[in-house]
Amino acid sequence: MTQGRTIAIAGNMGAGKSTLVDFLSRTYGIVPFYEPNDENPYLPDFYGDMKRWAFHSQLYFLSNKFRMHQELDRMSDVVVLDRTIFEDAEIFATALHRMRKLNGREWHTYWGLYESILQAIRPPDLMIYLRCSMRTLRKRIKLRGRAMEQDIPLSYLKHLDRLYEEWIAGYSLGEVLVLDTDKLDYINDMMDCLDIMERVEALLPSTLKKP
Repeated sequence: MTQGRTIAIAGNMGAGKSTLVDFLSRTYGIVPFYEPNDENPYLPDFYGDMKRWAFHSQLYFLSNKFRMHQELDRMSDVVVLDRTIFEDAEIFATALHRMRKLNGREWHTYWGLYESILQAIRPPDLMIYLRCSMRTLRKRIKLRGRAMEQDIPLSYLKHLDRLYEEWIAGYSLGEVLVLDTDKLDYINDMMDCLDIMERVEALLPSTLKKP
């Protein structure tokens, strides 16, 4: 069986990941895989009490993302993924550990599992990182109206943003494309659409074909 290709979309909450997944899926007829936020039974509790529920929530995300990556590795098609397992561990879980929401024992257990998982999955062929200003992130989070996200502290978003910048600067597992999304409109602006298509196709030559 021919091995498939994976495009991963990375970025902070509100950066526009799901919107870009939709755009690439429609444009190229490729299979989308979305972040399973609505399926995490711990998430409402986590936003209410991060310290108590951080470990449960992060383990749920990690295990579900592992299963998703395993499914991607078995596919022969081109797929596009909304957020990766790398972000779960190296951004969100790391932030919670540094904020002392995950204690040392929980962190050791979590990170050991993550390192084992990395040996069992294939990294994406292309990582697209969506960079976005804090002002735009907060505006988009407010507009999309997810109740559990409305009271997220600004300090937490800034912490995530710093970790994202550190992580993408050192990411070397595949091709990387960084897009500044504050003013990008890949839904309504044809020039923005064409620019993104050109840049993505250049990094995955002969892989992407319009349906």
